[in-house]
Amino acid sequence: MGAPRGRGRADGEGRTIGAQRAVGAGPGAEAPGPRGGSSGGVGWLVDLGNYLPVLIFVAVGAFLGAVFVVLGRLVAPHRPDAQKNSPYECGFEAFEDARMKFDVRYYLVAILFILFDLEIAFLFPWAVSLRSIGHFGIASMVVFLAILVVGFIYEWKKGALEWD
Repeated sequence: MGAPRGRGRADGEGRTIGAQRAVGAGPGAEAPGPRGGSSGGVGWLVDLGNYLPVLIFVAVGAFLGAVFVVLGRLVAPHRPDAQKNSPYECGFEAFEDARMKFDVRYYLVAILFILFDLEIAFLFPWAVSLRSIGHFGIASMVVFLAILVVGFIYEWKKGALEWD
C-alpha cells in the first residue's frame, strides 16, 4: 500500500518526506514548522485535549444556566401587587430608613477580622509542608508571624479593637 496522494511518504522514524519538505531543500531536510522553525519538535504546542473536559463542563453549565433562566421567565407567574412590592424585613414592616449610617468602627473591626483571618489561613499550607521546607521555611514563617504580631499590637495600642 503506497502513501496517500499529496502527502508524501513516511520514513522509518515516522516523519513525512516529500510534500511537506521545504521548497528547494535537499534530501533529508525538514519542512519548516508553522512558526518558522523545524517541524521536528512541537514543544511550543499545547495539548488542548487535556482542557476539553473543562471546556465541556463550562459549556454545559452555561447552557443549563441560560435554559433555567429562560424557563423561569416563561413559566413563572407574573402578578405583582402592592403587598409583594412592599419592603420586607423578617416579616415586619421596616422600623426605620434602610440607609442609616453605621459607625466606622464596625467596618474597621470587620476589615481587621478579614485581614487576620486571611493571614492565619497561610499557616495551614505551611503546617502541611513543614517537613519539606526546612529551616528556611520555619524562619520565613517566624518573620511573617512577627510582622503579624507587630500589626496586632499596633491596632491594640491605637484602640481600633475597642467599642467604647
